[in-house]
Amino acid sequence: MAPRGPTSVHQLKITLTGIRPPIWRRLQVSSSMNLRRLHDVIQEAMGWTQSHLYQFEVGDMEYGEPDEEFGMPIRSAKATPLRKVAPEPGAVFSYEYDFGDSWQHRIEVEKVLPPEPGVRYPRCLAGKRACPPEDVGGIFGYEEFLQAIRDPKHPEHESMLEWVGGAFDPEAFGLRGVNERLAHMGPSPWD
Repeated sequence: MAPRGPTSVHQLKITLTGIRPPIWRRLQVSSSMNLRRLHDVIQEAMGWTQSHLYQFEVGDMEYGEPDEEFGMPIRSAKATPLRKVAPEPGAVFSYEYDFGDSWQHRIEVEKVLPPEPGVRYPRCLAGKRACPPEDVGGIFGYEEFLQAIRDPKHPEHESMLEWVGGAFDPEAFGLRGVNERLAHMGPSPWD
């Protein structure tokens, strides 16, 4: 049985907090998408690499991957649809990725729309700036990293450029590339 299209679409603005100028993405996703799948979409849209744990915080509730080993009370992201935790425009919640670097993302529901005929969701409408490299050390580590790669006289200039693969443009954002990655995610029974 082929997956059906969404009955409604959430337009979200996702902003990485604590960094200026801001790093953000505007996405449209199925309202019925579960939070686990939203995590996957955010990873692709922002440019993260699925290398660390995550959680969503909605009010005083946390959603993620329940793990008895950690003993943290957390609700299942797989069992929770987006429309349940953020049903209408103006709803705001957060997404944390990598508990070590603690990348905090603010998610705002901008609109809830009917799906457009022939449009494949999820899709990215816009965004600004490149996502920081994984394991850079959070906001402060990222600031130090940028200082090092911008200043050829910085003692860590060469080692930081080598670590990041030779070059890093903090202003880069490729809408086409994001949408190609989202398209390659394939259909999900939760979309």
